[in-house]
Amino acid sequence: MKHFFIFIFSLVALSCWSQNISEAFNLMPWPKNITQNNQPFILNEAFTVSLDGPDSERLKSTSVNFLRRLSGRTGIFLKAGFPVSAKQNKTAALKISYNDIASLNINTIEAYILEVSPDQISIKAQTDIGALRGLETVLQLIDFNESTYFIPGVSITDEPRFVWRGLMIDVSRHFHPVHVIKRNLDAMAAVKMNVFHWHLVDDQGFRIQSKVYPQLTKLASDGLFYTQEQIRDVVNYASNLGIRVIPEIDVPGHASAILTAFPNLGSKSGYEYSVERNSGVFDPTLDPTNDDTYVFLEKLFTEIVTLFPDDYFHIGGDENEGRHWDENKDIQKFKKEHNLKTNHDLQTYFNIKVEKILNKLGKKLVGWDEILTPNMPTTAVIHSWRGENEGLPKGGTLIEAAKKGYNTILSNGFYIDRMESIEKHYLTEPIGNVSLTEAERSRILGGEATMWSELTTPLTIDSRIWPRTIAIAERLWSDKSVNDVASMLKRIASVSFRLEELGITHIKNRDVILRNMSNNQDISSLITLQQICEPLKIYARNKDGIEYQTYSPFTLFADACVVDALDAVHFNALVRMQQTKPSQENQAKIKNYLEKWSKNHEQFLKLTPSPILTELTPLSKNLSEASSILLEKLNQNKISSASQEQLDKNLKVLKQDHVDVEVAIIQALETLAH
Repeated sequence: MKHFFIFIFSLVALSCWSQNISEAFNLMPWPKNITQNNQPFILNEAFTVSLDGPDSERLKSTSVNFLRRLSGRTGIFLKAGFPVSAKQNKTAALKISYNDIASLNINTIEAYILEVSPDQISIKAQTDIGALRGLETVLQLIDFNESTYFIPGVSITDEPRFVWRGLMIDVSRHFHPVHVIKRNLDAMAAVKMNVFHWHLVDDQGFRIQSKVYPQLTKLASDGLFYTQEQIRDVVNYASNLGIRVIPEIDVPGHASAILTAFPNLGSKSGYEYSVERNSGVFDPTLDPTNDDTYVFLEKLFTEIVTLFPDDYFHIGGDENEGRHWDENKDIQKFKKEHNLKTNHDLQTYFNIKVEKILNKLGKKLVGWDEILTPNMPTTAVIHSWRGENEGLPKGGTLIEAAKKGYNTILSNGFYIDRMESIEKHYLTEPIGNVSLTEAERSRILGGEATMWSELTTPLTIDSRIWPRTIAIAERLWSDKSVNDVASMLKRIASVSFRLEELGITHIKNRDVILRNMSNNQDISSLITLQQICEPLKIYARNKDGIEYQTYSPFTLFADACVVDALDAVHFNALVRMQQTKPSQENQAKIKNYLEKWSKNHEQFLKLTPSPILTELTPLSKNLSEASSILLEKLNQNKISSASQEQLDKNLKVLKQDHVDVEVAIIQALETLAH
């Protein structure tokens, strides 16, 4: 079958992007090649699944889950709730054929072929992982009319563009329990992501049980950590979904938690190390000149690598400013003796020694792009994260690393904790039009969405990851020609809400937060405000990292708000369209929004006031006043000078930050005002 796949994929075009066919199906990521045959398969209670291939526990488990999800979406009472072998059922509704049980690594074959006809649905794949990816496509294809549910007649050949399509979750700044991790793994699998990067250690906590060094969790975790059994359970759970798990132990910087337990490994003698409660970049750093540092790391890594079968191990290596190194006379002496002119040279010395430890343990080192220094061996993997915000050129370090001979992965442009728009992430093209040799292109493994957790808790993390990460998943799976934003937004609306069946809380927890804020009063007026407000972007919410601590409340209005606020996106588009192609229909829709907002403050004032609600009063009041005046202007084509003066005052207030959110319609309101 391997040669069969090579033949098939050599026949299909590199891209099948068709605007018309993309309107017919809400598929994400968009497949490599798809054609319609207009002959659907009708779903009914006789639907069955057969497996034709070696015994695969992951495929059995996923097939059972597939049947539950199909039944749950359609309400069909299936007569057979479990898959069987093809030998037992040769006429199954869905036949899955595959050759191999895949080992999870960067060479895993994820390709599949899906054929839907009136008689049968067929998935053919070289590996069981490819079959998993095909099953997710079938679920996304489920459609209905007033009398039946069906799978549209299609032929799909599909494989990913990049081999590394990841999501990083930081569990140090805020701890996220196993059930939170698992539901996000389920969501990752639903959009064909295949790497879970687990950021386990940082200044704010050491989150993995060490039996060799129990002090680490006793003194540096606040009792919030994963046992080794929980780690194994998550790794196995991910493996059954076709997802690799890569741990990150951040060294030599971001070491406050480690040094709280082992101050003797620090670079500043007599310093009182403690677990950090704020956010930011801190001075505590491992001493790279102390032999005990490497003894500690080798023993720790020897224990931890047994929990993670993947080939790769992330050591962080970022944001080390070396202040404690500069203050240590012995470290400065060491630098001179070893001809290490800068702290970057000293960290490279450290990184090389750490890489040797990991190589001895059968692991490959991954580090953030600060490790990209002249003497760093090209056996390391460069995780490119810095860009214009960090003072680097727009392209960051990805292409530079690939051209210098490093394997590399991209996160610059995929930092979802910065609360930037889905469009920006979607249009972040890893390679673009850069000219690369075949070898250089092969070194660009893919990318990761990064969810740093300074401002997220289990209550809010899903709304910060999803749905934007669906767009990133498509960017990393689909051909780069698949880049139509309007099509993506149309398709993602369907794919996003379907994540709720997997336990993702990105939609429903908005109301949980607003009910908490209002003490279970009518939250309709708060929802109206939430739908035009977005959290402050690029870390403006937590200025200097000290406005919030790890124990601060994250049940505030800003936590209920999301990027790409629903009404704001629609209203802004209407106003833009009205400027270029005016129509009575658009004008009417704009007026409807203004009328709703003009009346909203009246509803808001019916809430029994509390300090947390009172903070929203200026926002609510000025929005209603501005909307009323703008509605008058649109209806009468003019307003008085007094009204214009009042409108300008309202807009000035609305342009300000309110309780850590920004009014996302302010530019459109100003357009209407002038």
